[in-house]
Amino acid sequence: MYEIIYNLHSFFAYAVLAILIVAVVNAISGLKAERIFNLEKDFRISLFALILTHLQLTVGLILYFVSPKGFSAIKELGMAGMPTATRLLAVEHPFINIIAVALITIGWSRHKKFMEGNKKFKSIAVFYGIGLVLFLSRIPWGQWFS
Repeated sequence: MYEIIYNLHSFFAYAVLAILIVAVVNAISGLKAERIFNLEKDFRISLFALILTHLQLTVGLILYFVSPKGFSAIKELGMAGMPTATRLLAVEHPFINIIAVALITIGWSRHKKFMEGNKKFKSIAVFYGIGLVLFLSRIPWGQWFS
């Protein structure tokens, strides 16, 4: 079961990064071009990014509690004796990514309150962009390319 959840989490990571990049680039281009926020395109891209990030968070939290590198590593090693790679997976990766998903959710909630396209695009560009940077900062790159 661990392998299935791990592979699902790894697969969704690529999808989440791709859709977040598309959403941020779309929001920035809409902001620069002063476009009207289109419900067919802009809304759906942002919503799809929100849904995928929440799905990734859910799978990640399940993985955290069934993984030998997650919660059980903290219990066994303690924070002081934890190697850097283990600390990244057990503490930094989940904590920062939960913050990133929260920021993306805030960006989505804020954009719904605005009527003007520029404010909608700005909210999505800023909050989704910060979330994307946080995701990129805590990806275990060594595992991705090994």
